[in-house]
Amino acid sequence: MTEETQSPATSGTQEQQTAGAEPGAHSHDHEHAHDHDHEHTHDHGPALNPDLTREIAVEVPADEVSETYKKLTKRYQKLARIPGFRAGKVPESLIRSKFAKELRQEVLEALVSERFRKEIEERKLRPVSEPQLMDLQLTDGSPLRFKAAFEVLPEVDISGYDSVKVDRPNVDLSEDEFQSELNRVLESHATVEPVEEDRPLTQGDWADIQYSGEVKPLAQTVTEDGASAEKGEPITGEDVLIEIGGKNTIDAFTDALRGKKPGDQLSVEVEYPADFTDKRLAGQAVNYDVTVKAIKKKTFPERDAELAKQLGGAESWEEFEKQFRENLARRKREALESQAKNTLIEGLIDKFQFPLPESVVQQRIDARLERGLRALAQQGMKPEDMRKMDFGRLRAAQRGEAEREVKASLIVDKIAEAEKVEVTDQELDNEVLMLSLQTREPYETLRERLTRDGGIHRLRDEMRREKTGTVLYEKLAS
Repeated sequence: MTEETQSPATSGTQEQQTAGAEPGAHSHDHEHAHDHDHEHTHDHGPALNPDLTREIAVEVPADEVSETYKKLTKRYQKLARIPGFRAGKVPESLIRSKFAKELRQEVLEALVSERFRKEIEERKLRPVSEPQLMDLQLTDGSPLRFKAAFEVLPEVDISGYDSVKVDRPNVDLSEDEFQSELNRVLESHATVEPVEEDRPLTQGDWADIQYSGEVKPLAQTVTEDGASAEKGEPITGEDVLIEIGGKNTIDAFTDALRGKKPGDQLSVEVEYPADFTDKRLAGQAVNYDVTVKAIKKKTFPERDAELAKQLGGAESWEEFEKQFRENLARRKREALESQAKNTLIEGLIDKFQFPLPESVVQQRIDARLERGLRALAQQGMKPEDMRKMDFGRLRAAQRGEAEREVKASLIVDKIAEAEKVEVTDQELDNEVLMLSLQTREPYETLRERLTRDGGIHRLRDEMRREKTGTVLYEKLAS
């Protein structure tokens, strides 16, 4: 039995981006976190953080409103097809009455976004949420008036960020680590063959056994999940492979089987630890009757050029070992440095306190949920089962991590400014090229799509944060 296989004789193993709203992003084709349709005249919206909410009053002169109505009405006159009237000859009054709702909406589309953008630019405000419109008043011949509420980014004071320290990990690959990983690779290519000679089981052999066991009554306990192996419940196995002296083999089985031959029958009493991976047996004592059916030996492949090519495309075993060692060393270094960087970020998150824009937190919750649902779909969960999930509870469960992600992004962005960290166009192009290779989407198509939907800016932001994390690590790890 290999170490990945569990039996009663083996122990087993346990194992932001801050999305800024475009000024006046309240346009016809913008996206919302909520699903229902709405018009610009709404006076509701997702909750905003009062500490970061700004409200502005906007007014558009009456003559500009009238001029916009006039232009749109003329366009409707040219395009409208109404029985009884020739194309382009529909009276203005009929257009105004028949298409009143559509005209009003298009006037809003034409004026609100432009005026909102102009107003926030004059006030040097940078919204990070969709503006929520209130008290909107629109009548042809009168000024257009409305109020808009939105969130802005907090003021983040990072004074003393360089006082946060982290221990620099030892990233050197030890010989034991190398040999352990190499053995794991070789194990996956090993074969187990019968031993023909007449001899007893010795260290390193594999015993092919049949067993039946019974829980001792006085040792009965209930495990964490409520399972219990009751007296009389069959615990049996046929053609189970047990490694004599194996690191995952229960000592009692090794001691009892060592020196035995095929055909031998024996009894084994095993007391399982409380954390045994098979919950039926955890904390139990079991008496087994065991029959040795055969002795088998694990044979490893020859460490030669053929195996080297099979495992990694190398021309020789020496070249494979060199590449394998370098890859292991790189993976260990990246993993430990990533942990250290995360520890640094966690320290920064705990050090600085400031309000978070609720709209951005909700975006992060949306993103986390979307990733989770996509993973469930890939695992085979049906859409109808997903719809039965308690999304309120799921959103609440994601909130803490979403807040920390938003906070980390705001802090790192501020530190990037202080450290003058930038991502060059060449670095960005290289990253898009890598994404193109990974997704098999043509580079030009991918680049155009990312540019069109704003993804290129988000990608640059994420790369800048990664770069800043490395700068912080090199500066603050000791």
